[in-house]
Amino acid sequence: MALIVQKYGGSSVADAEGIKRVAKRIVDTRRAGHDVVVAVSAMGDTTDELLDLAHEVAPIPAPRELDMLLSSGERISMALLAMTIHSMGFEARSFTGSQAGMITDSHHGKARIVDVTPIRLREALDEGAIVIVAGFQGFNRDTRDITTLGRGGSDTTAVALAAALKADVCEIYSDVDGIYSADPRVIPAARKLDHISSEEMLELAANGAKVLYIRAVEYARRQGVLIHARSTFSSAEGTYVLGEGMDNPRESEGAVMEEPIVAGVTTDLSQAKITIVGVPDVPGKAAEIFRIVSKSGANVDMIVQNVSAASTGRTDISFTLSKADAAATLKALAAEKSDIGFENLLHDDQIGKLSVVGAGMRTHSGVSEILFDALSTTGINIEMISTSEIRISVVLRGSDLTEAALAVHTAYGLDSEIEAVVHAGTGR
Repeated sequence: MALIVQKYGGSSVADAEGIKRVAKRIVDTRRAGHDVVVAVSAMGDTTDELLDLAHEVAPIPAPRELDMLLSSGERISMALLAMTIHSMGFEARSFTGSQAGMITDSHHGKARIVDVTPIRLREALDEGAIVIVAGFQGFNRDTRDITTLGRGGSDTTAVALAAALKADVCEIYSDVDGIYSADPRVIPAARKLDHISSEEMLELAANGAKVLYIRAVEYARRQGVLIHARSTFSSAEGTYVLGEGMDNPRESEGAVMEEPIVAGVTTDLSQAKITIVGVPDVPGKAAEIFRIVSKSGANVDMIVQNVSAASTGRTDISFTLSKADAAATLKALAAEKSDIGFENLLHDDQIGKLSVVGAGMRTHSGVSEILFDALSTTGINIEMISTSEIRISVVLRGSDLTEAALAVHTAYGLDSEIEAVVHAGTGR
């Protein structure tokens, strides 16, 4: 007998038939003799619909009330799922995030989990019940308010529950069969991975892969939680995300796994580029600029500074950030133009970022050569480059991103002969 935490996303419980399908999988797991805890998302596009409704009645919804509204979506899912399991002859109990002991900080809309006290969940498990928990939400002890966790919140809920309950595995269900070498909606020849290191998964998630969210992967890595990413719509084995020292459940005991040179290729169209033209090339200017950027609330990804022109003593600094943060950042910089002394601001929201990730980059040469050669062969120009120990990222024109990803994926020998299947069409 094992304790298994399962998470089901919105596409998995989008309608009554989906809920029945999920309930059958949960019951089958219970019949196999395992204890089961489930974290569930809101049905289909419920969260987006509630957000739209909130903005129709209030241009800037009060954060506390918005969290009260958005958290209702998961409560609907958990109750319907528990009812369905009851109709199949099994005991199921549903719990909100606060009832489940998900304690967070007080930041509405993007709260972080600070503690998990699953007392009621443990009691329900000990009494033989299947436990259903509303994902994406928690409770702040100081304000006694409901909070929501933001993007990927249900994934994070599941991993946090797995850590607190010392579960054997955390199964993250979506509408794809696991983690692929690329987004199968962009590259149909993407290859499903048997396993991937948490380090590689963090880089993939941070650079555009949407099958797992970075906060959940980060939490799992820190707490030693084994993640198994798989599909609600098939019984196929998925992909194991292995933290340091973890064995692949598919490998025989003591077997040594050889790290792939490249695990995956990601694409990201969510970023914009800002170029600050004519910055005085003197010590402290870059610090001054990025202090302003930080205060605007933006997270900077890539930065490039040109060599200053000898005739003017000025340079250009370019950086990338989320498109959603660009307007506020441009406004903040423009307000400080005279103090910083730059000449102009340029904004470009038509860029795309392509990243190549693989733990084997540490020990293999020629990885960057393959990337640049593939892009050169297709006639695609690179605008910015950023690297880590196991990642190379390039910025190029957004219109070239799909062609670039296809060429690079093939160049690294990642193409599969079997076309990937996205069962519900969204990747979530």
